Amino acid sequence: MLGGDILKTYFTVIIIGYLFGCLQWSYILSKTFLNVDIRTLGAGNAGASNTVISIGWKLGVLVAILDILKAIISIFIIKHLFKISFIEENYFLLYLNGLFVILGHDFPFFMKFKGGKGAASLLGMLIGIDYKLGILGFFIILIITLVTDYIALGTLGLNLFLALSAYLYYGMNSVLISLILFFIAIYLHMPNIKRILIKEEKGLRGVLKKKAKTI
Repeated sequence: MLGGDILKTYFTVIIIGYLFGCLQWSYILSKTFLNVDIRTLGAGNAGASNTVISIGWKLGVLVAILDILKAIISIFIIKHLFKISFIEENYFLLYLNGLFVILGHDFPFFMKFKGGKGAASLLGMLIGIDYKLGILGFFIILIITLVTDYIALGTLGLNLFLALSAYLYYGMNSVLISLILFFIAIYLHMPNIKRILIKEEKGLRGVLKKKAKTI
């Protein structure tokens, strides 16, 4: 009976996370207001950074906020759906839920599994687990992005911070999930990394300056 209860718990955590992740706000908002598939623009993915680059910072910021919120809300539901004592052991359920929020964001079933790259949702996952870690994570991705001029490197830095915080506070199961997320991020950002190495990646400052001139 206990084994069945655990499987039911894991299934619930996974389904809630994945369905929240599939709320693909860059795709939904660009389709609703501009009648355009965001994946046909810019970097070719459905995410907040591509929305900023391809459409503009106003819609991009809105998408980022909504992507952050979907992860926070999903983890909030898990926190209150199950016993706190079970979660306090190593926060594994929260990390598992966050993993599937990001998998839903990156690989949404209704978009033929072609979504975003999960930076904003990863930040929301950190905030949902512990808002103090979320604040630190925000400054980490912000500082790395500003220093390097590349959102991709800021995102990878945020993934490393997630793994480090899991190692320090939440147990090896949570570290494993963090490493899975890190390798997914590397896979999804590989085109960006290759362009950075050959100096063909568009820097954030250049993109924002170009957008400002067109406003």
